[in-house]
Amino acid sequence: MKKSAILLVALLALISCNKEKRVSLSNDELKTFYSVGHTMGQRMKNLSLSDEEVSAVTMGLRDAATGSKAEVNVDEFRMKIQSLFKGRIEKAAEAQKKEGESFLEKFAKEDGAVKTESGLVYKVIKEGSGAMPKATDTVEVHYEGKLIDGTVFDSSIQRGKPVTFPLNQVIKGWTEGVQKVKEGGKIRLVIPSELAYGVNGAPPKIPGGATLDFTVELLKIAKNEEKKKK
Repeated sequence: MKKSAILLVALLALISCNKEKRVSLSNDELKTFYSVGHTMGQRMKNLSLSDEEVSAVTMGLRDAATGSKAEVNVDEFRMKIQSLFKGRIEKAAEAQKKEGESFLEKFAKEDGAVKTESGLVYKVIKEGSGAMPKATDTVEVHYEGKLIDGTVFDSSIQRGKPVTFPLNQVIKGWTEGVQKVKEGGKIRLVIPSELAYGVNGAPPKIPGGATLDFTVELLKIAKNEEKKKK
C-alpha cells in the first residue's frame, strides 16, 4: 500500500475515533443552537463533504466560538472559499444532471410521452375539456413535485390547498408544460435542470442539477392581466 493511502486510512481512523460528542438537547437553548448548526449544514449539503471535511468545519467553528487560536491563516484561506464551493457545487450538479438525463430519456419512451425542443418531457394523464392556458394567464393548480428518487419536495395536494400564480412567473419547465394541458386536465412534467433550478438548485430540498418530476392538475384558468384591464 502506498504511503499516501496508509496516511489516508490513518486519518480516517483517527476521525472515526474522535467524532463530535452527542449531547442531550434538554432545553430550548440547546435545541436552538442545534438548529443553527443544522441550518448551516443544510446550506453545505451540496458540497458532499467527507467525514474529515465535516470535522475540519467543526474544528474551525469551535476554535472561533471559543476564542482559541486558529490553526491556519484564516484570512489567506478565506479567499479560497468561493472557488472551492463553486467547484464542489458544479461537480455535484453534474452528477445529478447525468442521473436526471437517464430518468428523463426513460420517461420519454413511455406511451404518450412527448419531448419538446427545450428538453421538457410531458405526458397528458387526463385530457380535460376546457381551454389551454397561455403564458400570460394566471392559473389555479394542484400539484406534487418529486426528485427522481421519488422524494416529494413540495405538494399542494398534501397541504390540501390549490395554488394560484401567473404562469410566466414560475420555472421555465412549468411555463412551457402547463400550456400543454386543458383546463380540468392533469399532466406529468419531467423537467431538466436547465428549465428548473439549474446548477445551484433550491437548497435544502432541491439539489443543484436536479431533474424534477411534477404531476399538475389544471383546475382553472384565470383571465390574464390584459383582459382584466379592458
